[in-house]
Formats: sequence, C-alpha cells, structure tokens
Amino acid sequence: MIKQRMPSLEEIRLWSDSFDKLMRSQAGRRIFREFLRCEYSEENILFWEACEDLKKETNSNVIEERARFIYEDFISILSPKEVSLDSKVRDLINKNMNSPTIHTFDEAQTQIYTLMHRDSYPRFLNSDKYKKLLNPPSVLENDSESTKGSFSKLAKVSIISVLEISSSSLITTSGSILKN
Repeated sequence: MIKQRMPSLEEIRLWSDSFDKLMRSQAGRRIFREFLRCEYSEENILFWEACEDLKKETNSNVIEERARFIYEDFISILSPKEVSLDSKVRDLINKNMNSPTIHTFDEAQTQIYTLMHRDSYPRFLNSDKYKKLLNPPSVLENDSESTKGSFSKLAKVSIISVLEISSSSLITTSGSILKN
C-alpha cells in the first residue's frame, strides 16, 4: 500500500482560496474525494480524474478504449456511477463516441467541474472534515481527569522528539521544557 502524503497546514489553507487550488493539489483531490464519498457523489471527481488521465494519452487505440470505459462507467444510463449531465452534453458525447478523442468528454468534464465547484466545494469548506484539517489536535493533550499531572497522549510524535522524560518535565529537541 502506498503511503499518502499529508498536506501542510499552509497547503490546506490555500484550498479555501479557490476550488482550482484544491483540484490542482493531489492531496486536496484525495481528501475532497473522501468527502464526496460521504456525500454519495464520488462519481463526479472519479469522472473528472478519468477525463484528465484520458487527455494525457497519445495512443489512439488506448484513447478509444479509455473513452469507452469512461462512457460505460460514467455516462451510460445503466451505470451505477452515472454523472448528472444535461441532454445537450449527453447528445454531444454520444455523437463524439463514433470516433473518440482526448476531447470527447470536454463539455461533460467542464459541467461536472462546475457542479462540484458550485455545489460540493462550499459544503466541503464548511465540513467537519475540512475544519479538523485546519485545526489539528494539540501536540500534547492533557488528561483532564488526571491528578498526577502526567500526559495522556503524544498526538504527533513526528513533530516532537523527546530526549528526556522525568517526573517533572519533558525536554524537546527544540529546547522547550513542558512542565507537568
């Protein structure tokens, strides 16, 4: 399994500047996709990404094969992952499928991108998922019920390297002393 990169707090904050910044970020698309999955609209970003992959292809046989796959997976009314398109765009795709190119789904991709931008993106920015990314848990969380003054958890061990633990303090590599 490939380990996913965790975006920096600065990158996460940039996502609220514009939908384009979110979609240009690989980590942003991954997290947005998780959000869309919870909203039962993951097919929108899957379709958009499939179209992006199609545009990178140069082999005409592979283009035709991928275009048919995209059509069957996202455009066909029989597909469980069918994206919501107006009839004009759907008719254009049906016409384009006679001889598919990397641009066969351009109008549909634009329509789905606009849908995600206007509909899903504002909900994502207001979601608990995004707010938790903006406000990660403290490095050290005090155990509120503890009368001994001990720490209950080290939340992000990668951020703080502990050199010495004594009964009265924690000394970190940055030289900070955290008292119990």
